[in-house]
Amino acid sequence: MRVAVLDLGTNTFNLLIADVYNKQYSIIHSSKMPVRLGEGGITKKTITLSAMQRGIEALLVHKKKIEELEVEKTIAFATSAVRDAENGTEYTKHIKNETGFEIKIIDGNTEAEFICQGVKLAISFSKEPFLIMDIGGGSTEFIIATQKEILWKKSFQLGVSRLLEMFNPSDPISKENVLELTAYLRTELQPLFAALKKYPCIQLVGSSGSFDTLAEITSLHFFSKPLQSDTKEYLFAENDFNFLYQLLLPTTLQQRLKIPGMLPMRADMMVVGIILINEVLKQSNIQKVKMSAYSLKEGVLASILDNEF
Repeated sequence: MRVAVLDLGTNTFNLLIADVYNKQYSIIHSSKMPVRLGEGGITKKTITLSAMQRGIEALLVHKKKIEELEVEKTIAFATSAVRDAENGTEYTKHIKNETGFEIKIIDGNTEAEFICQGVKLAISFSKEPFLIMDIGGGSTEFIIATQKEILWKKSFQLGVSRLLEMFNPSDPISKENVLELTAYLRTELQPLFAALKKYPCIQLVGSSGSFDTLAEITSLHFFSKPLQSDTKEYLFAENDFNFLYQLLLPTTLQQRLKIPGMLPMRADMMVVGIILINEVLKQSNIQKVKMSAYSLKEGVLASILDNEF
């Protein structure tokens, strides 16, 4: 059976198409479109009319690919920007009318579970606990898991789009902005730090999103080659995140756009993202970091393989 998974994120609308057979899968198409659904409204718990229209236009592009590849079943999910917006449910009805897609709004815990399942499709783990971090536009999910089970999970309202609108940092970001943001993150992330004391982790796995871009930047900088299109994981060297922090922090948006490997749609968010990652690494003392190219939409695919849909 040929299936499509639509992931309506805060920053991007993602499409995955795969053939599923006998609990096996073959991915035949994966794409994302920048939407910025939270722009101008995420801190006000609303989706603006212009953001709604960008989302519809992106879904119509995805619909064309779904029809072209003769997909038999489509499953569509919406996350932080839609679930937190007071007009989120109204927007899903508008999507249904304009595109025909039936959108399911999932909560943070369900999102975290799908992310974990997706990461496990890409990476094999030992029996020791590992920490998964998925930086979204509206929320960031953390999951502590072993290969067999989830030990702890939580969705935080710490997405990079949300943080940008909350703090509106200068360009380049000032020392005062960094101190203010870091203090806020340290307070908000206390439940995570408490969980890490209970379940110490030696490895952080960053799933897709910002971590894809950071892996691309380091690969080009240190090895002069881009990541292969079928890369499922990337192991960062021990000092890579110190390098990335020092590289990104003093830059303006225009300077970041010129960094080899920088994805334009992520350029304005990467400074906030690297501050968030840096705070997690500093407070957890985790040394080993890996990128998983698989995340939520691949986790939904894993659930399909298990006949949960």
